[in-house]
Amino acid sequence: MNSNHGPARTWRRGLAGGGALAAAALALAACGSSGSTGAASGSNSSASSSTSSSSGSTASSQAAAPTISTATVAGFGSVLVNGDGRTLYLLTSEKGGKITCTDDNGCTKIWPDTELPSGVTTAKTGAGIQASLLGTVKDSKGSLYVTYGGYPLYTFAGDSAPGQAKGEGITSFGGTWYVINASGQPVTSKS
Repeated sequence: MNSNHGPARTWRRGLAGGGALAAAALALAACGSSGSTGAASGSNSSASSSTSSSSGSTASSQAAAPTISTATVAGFGSVLVNGDGRTLYLLTSEKGGKITCTDDNGCTKIWPDTELPSGVTTAKTGAGIQASLLGTVKDSKGSLYVTYGGYPLYTFAGDSAPGQAKGEGITSFGGTWYVINASGQPVTSKS
């Protein structure tokens, strides 16, 4: 039996030694000069991360509200973008929040919508956005979507990076797709 306890004791000693090293590293970081605050806060961040991940069910169930802001897109000037910097579009037939681009008709495969996560009731107002024009609309199933100037907002699957507007002027799904400016108006021609 002693032969079984030998490796376990060695493992426990190694674990205790590792714990002592970690404690010493944290103490050393805490005693450092103000120049080492980045290192100390980095250690605290990883400690917080592990704490959040242990209670991950609460954090992951509360998705963040999307942010709508403006950015310059070559040829179109300042237009609406999402939090990833992707250009946002409107469909002219959806003026006033009438949703015609849906999962059911396949539209959202090409034109991904800006649906709010469950429990979130509004998007965040980013740079250049008029808060009074930012709103929401419900679809027939009760899901909430972000609107601006009364138009539901979409990205385009053909745009592979921020700063692109390859969906501009496409006619499909009962209307024409345009980028939208900070005044809530479609941008129908290049500048």
